Amino acid sequence: MVTIPFWFIRYGLPTALLLAATVAVLLVRAAVYDDPPRPAVNEAPAPKIAPSRVRTRAARVSAYSVRSGDTLGTIAGRFGTTVEKLLVLNPGIDPRALRVGRSLRVE
Repeated sequence: MVTIPFWFIRYGLPTALLLAATVAVLLVRAAVYDDPPRPAVNEAPAPKIAPSRVRTRAARVSAYSVRSGDTLGTIAGRFGTTVEKLLVLNPGIDPRALRVGRSLRVE
């Protein structure tokens, strides 16, 4: 009589059954679904948006709270305006001494 090792019964038989089931499923699927191979998908480049259609923050924001490191130049650049316009909108501010937390009109 042939003795089957315990490790084979514990690990080998379940592995063999799972392998047989996987092969059977793949064969049945291949017979049922006879799809032609799909061509490779070529990604199209993202469409470019015309500059006139891009909304800036300046269109939605009328006030800005000064953060650490901000200058009138960086604020003007962020909102698409000029330093001169910021000075006209905010009379009485010192452009060399902006305080953090101060609210500025940007529009």
